[in-house]
Amino acid sequence: MRDFQLPGRSPVYASNGMCATSHPLAAKVAIQTLESGGNAVDAAIAAAVLLGICEPQMTGIGGDCFVLLKPAGEQRVIALNGSGRAPAALNAETLRAAGNATMPLYGAQPVTIPGAIDALCRLSDDWGKLGMEALLAPAIHYAEAGVPVAPRTAFDWERSVPSLQGVARDYYMLDGKSPQPGQVFRHPQQAKVLRKIATQGRAGFYEGEVAEDMVASLNALGGVHTLADFASNTYDYTEPVAGNYKGIDLVEHPPNGQGATAILMNNILAHFDLPSMDPFGAMRAHLEAEAAKLAYDARNRFIADPSRTKRLEHMLSAETAKNLAALIRTDKVMDSAHKLSESVHKDTIYLCVVDKDQMVVSLIYSIYHGFGSGVASNKFGINFQNRGAGFVLTEGHPNEAEGGRRPMHTIIPGMLKKDGRVIMPFGVMGGAYQPVGHSRVVTNIVDYGMAPQDALDAPRSFSFEGTMEVERGYSDAVRQELTDLGHKVTIPDVALGGGQAILIDHENGVLQGASDPRKDGCAIGY
Repeated sequence: MRDFQLPGRSPVYASNGMCATSHPLAAKVAIQTLESGGNAVDAAIAAAVLLGICEPQMTGIGGDCFVLLKPAGEQRVIALNGSGRAPAALNAETLRAAGNATMPLYGAQPVTIPGAIDALCRLSDDWGKLGMEALLAPAIHYAEAGVPVAPRTAFDWERSVPSLQGVARDYYMLDGKSPQPGQVFRHPQQAKVLRKIATQGRAGFYEGEVAEDMVASLNALGGVHTLADFASNTYDYTEPVAGNYKGIDLVEHPPNGQGATAILMNNILAHFDLPSMDPFGAMRAHLEAEAAKLAYDARNRFIADPSRTKRLEHMLSAETAKNLAALIRTDKVMDSAHKLSESVHKDTIYLCVVDKDQMVVSLIYSIYHGFGSGVASNKFGINFQNRGAGFVLTEGHPNEAEGGRRPMHTIIPGMLKKDGRVIMPFGVMGGAYQPVGHSRVVTNIVDYGMAPQDALDAPRSFSFEGTMEVERGYSDAVRQELTDLGHKVTIPDVALGGGQAILIDHENGVLQGASDPRKDGCAIGY
């Protein structure tokens, strides 16, 4: 139990249903959806789409989503891949010939077809109860009425404004500036799009007036997108990947998501006696950083479009983890295993919902970098993701950019299982940080006995491209010890990630919600 004389959050307990999101309004809408007869899928969709209005710098209908779903009355976990593909005409050779060594980050070139709406419509049809018209009603209302901008949202918004270009500046700035906390953000044009989706389903987005607006806007910016690219976009149901860490199964979304990276990290860390170490000490942070270097190197070489990921079994094997663990030294830093293929970013939303029948949803939904590609459609102001920046331009690489392929994706929803039963949906936002975040939450719980809220509250560190970011929650003495080991230590400008979790107490029939204080959100139950 936490010290009630110190700042902190208590976990939230409830027995009928629970939602944890990064914004209170979305959590409230999710619970209202459950109370009105919806299930966990309904609540997750209603909350997710609303978050595109509450946190437009993080997510929106121009982005992608991944979902892990445990149906009511079952223990199997289903994965839904809602990531879009590159337009058919995208060609790596053309980009290389234009002088690009890496994928552009902004503009039309890194824009892949938004996959989230397609996936959410299918999720509603297959597993929901209320239908998209009811589920989109809250987001439509708040897009028109407006949402007061929350403090962390305002902080991230201001940092992301420089990426906005053209009409995107008109849609996502207030009087030429980023909004301050308490100012009201509205997006009535997006309400029009949501109404079309509510009445026409996916066709209201991928065909007709909305698709024409997106294609024309991208083409005017040099994109090669076509109406056929949008009309043919499809979701995929897939099988999750999983790895066991000391009796707890970590269930992750398969490639093109990077969930296997978190499993590999845990497999490496299992070769060290973490429980004997101070959870907030230098050695635990050092080992995590070294394991991450090795796991991310594997990620960068192997994970790509599902049809191009050929060495997943090798990446997840016990022998691979054993061999990689042997490369780690406790007395010094290794050279960087491989220069990571992406820039630092922290822009994603994650939410989880459990309903009274123990249907469980773990959902992550993103436009990648802050305001994605920085460009928006002219008529409806749909801000496009820049997920194509996840491709590489190295000829012959599994993740080489090519029309129709999905890029390596950073967003990963997670679940934990014990003795075959799902015990916790969870996720940690934060772009490249996410596999480390997943691994840290798991080791906080398994090795140090932390409750989910404590596991999210705990300080974090992240070694990335030669620099180790160490949050202020660590002591100066720890930072000095890490420096002495050879890490280039800095204190990050932005807190590392942000997470949500719901622990299912099967014995008592109670749900325990946790929400990261690094974000504006909360867990709400009933």
